[in-house]
Amino acid sequence: MANVVCTLFALVFLLAAPQSVDMRLFSIDYDNDTFVMDGKPFQYVAGSFHYFRALPESWPSILRSMRAAGLNAITTYVEWSLHNPKEDVYNWQGMADIEHFLELADRAGLYVILRPGPYICAERDMGGFPSWLLHKYPDILLRTNDLRYLREVRTWYAQLLSRVQRFLVGQGGPIIMVQVENEYGSFYACDHKYLNWLRDETERYVMGNAVLFTNNGPGLEGCGAIEHVLSSLDFGPGTEDEINGFWTTLRKTQPKGPLVNAEYYPGWLTHWQEPHMARTDTKPVVDSLDFMLRNKVNVNIYMFFGGTNYGFTAGANNIGAGGYAADLTSYDYDAPLDESGDPTPKYFALRDTILKYFPKPDLPVPQPTNKVQLSPLNMTRLDSLLDPSLLERLATQTVTSRLPLSFEALNQVSGLVLYETLLPDDIRTDPRKLIVEGVHDRGYVFVGDQFVGVLSRENQINTLPLALDAGQTLRIAVENQGRINFGIANDGKGILGSVFVNTRQLYNWTMYGLPLSDFKPIVHAIRHHRKHQHRVRRASQTAGTPMSLYYAIFDIEGELADTYLDPTGWGKGIVFVNGFLLGRYWPTVGPQVTLYLSRHLLTQKNNYLAVIEYQKEFGDSIPPLKFSATPSFN
Repeated sequence: MANVVCTLFALVFLLAAPQSVDMRLFSIDYDNDTFVMDGKPFQYVAGSFHYFRALPESWPSILRSMRAAGLNAITTYVEWSLHNPKEDVYNWQGMADIEHFLELADRAGLYVILRPGPYICAERDMGGFPSWLLHKYPDILLRTNDLRYLREVRTWYAQLLSRVQRFLVGQGGPIIMVQVENEYGSFYACDHKYLNWLRDETERYVMGNAVLFTNNGPGLEGCGAIEHVLSSLDFGPGTEDEINGFWTTLRKTQPKGPLVNAEYYPGWLTHWQEPHMARTDTKPVVDSLDFMLRNKVNVNIYMFFGGTNYGFTAGANNIGAGGYAADLTSYDYDAPLDESGDPTPKYFALRDTILKYFPKPDLPVPQPTNKVQLSPLNMTRLDSLLDPSLLERLATQTVTSRLPLSFEALNQVSGLVLYETLLPDDIRTDPRKLIVEGVHDRGYVFVGDQFVGVLSRENQINTLPLALDAGQTLRIAVENQGRINFGIANDGKGILGSVFVNTRQLYNWTMYGLPLSDFKPIVHAIRHHRKHQHRVRRASQTAGTPMSLYYAIFDIEGELADTYLDPTGWGKGIVFVNGFLLGRYWPTVGPQVTLYLSRHLLTQKNNYLAVIEYQKEFGDSIPPLKFSATPSFN
């Protein structure tokens, strides 16, 4: 009996004790169609900033600029593939240090709306899913009640959500809302059993310490709404009647509760081979925002800072004649803060509108950072990736198979796979016709050492003529240009079908995996080349076949500053700076020409810049790599 009395006394003491000043109570007042913070009506105006699209050294200044615009919250996705790049391997450092990012947001006076997916779209490779899921389960049904998928999500959420629990608003942290799935109304499966499971799995960690919500395009709540989860919409500028119409439709499935535009678009995304960067006029953006804020709508501006798809992280969309269009390296998005984090005229126009309805923060408006134009770099050709010595250094695996294997079968995320086989010597037609079924996404074809041409998923080119006297070894280097991020869940890469010469199918392939994600073998090759350069034949230093590696080592005089690398005169490929993969370049088609290069990636002495040029064939004159103080699009 004494133990019971003591327990009751302890419980009464805990309930009577004053709450910590840091604890917040955040909930929904459905009767009054509003959020409530500590018993008072609450409205937010937020901006999207994806921590994985900026270097960590830039996070504080971007967050300050967002707060200076009057925002009281930020929204970020969490990218599963960044944090869990291989099965049972987790990354929480550098650009993946989400806990540090959340701490910085809290210090900046910004609440956080967390969007853990597990599918995020975001114009990222495979919509943020790790591609090893397709290796482990080739027929997995992502975003459904497939038990294999649910098991992997549960394992991932145990890692992620246990880390961020302390940041939930009910625990004294900045996270006020957590998303369940993402634009599911646009997905074919319409699996409510899965949605309910994901809601419950998320709530296991949230435990009422933040509001759960989901998000869909207007009119798509039928498959996208989740019982007991707040529904929000996403849409861009429109007339007042159009916007009110969206809310009227939403009220048919959610009669009460606060109105939320979870993705209000001030700009839009762009793909390679499109004629111009997507741009949105400022006036309709401002007018629609003013209308929503005036009517107590909670708005998240997507994107407020767009940033960069570094490395191989850019995805693709299922559009265009070929049913495929790769996303740019830049995620500029015509956002209020440009790719370098500088304010644009749209920033100041939106800030003026926001400050009509929200308190003015005690922060100065941001100023543009210094940009410089570095001296052009004369590039040295090291060798072709197809040369045995370099191929041996860079290939992470060599596999033989009767039929070509996909990236996913090889458990390779990115880069290239080089497919090699022998051509039949009894086909005497000249030229012979090469047919490659299901090339995903771009195939660079060689016969022997001779470059023949390009196969393209985007442009629906899957055949090439092969001259009879070119040689007997067929080589196809297939580039992964980014897995589709919206609509299609399982987008495989590599050669996904059969390969024919005329009507003869080709068998017995050797595949070399070239993920190109690790700079160490590249820098070792560069150092070896410099050490033995006097022994190397002149041809290897000048004339360059496609699929070659070039490099330069340079110093910088004066203060380090942001710049833009300008690959005009080059074809298509990737660029490393001091071991960091900036991303893909493709100035021959655009609309993006330059690549943003942050000062945080540079040093005063011995900067290593390496380029892998996929398709351009240089003669004796290799064009220099230039720099610009301003970005170049279109």
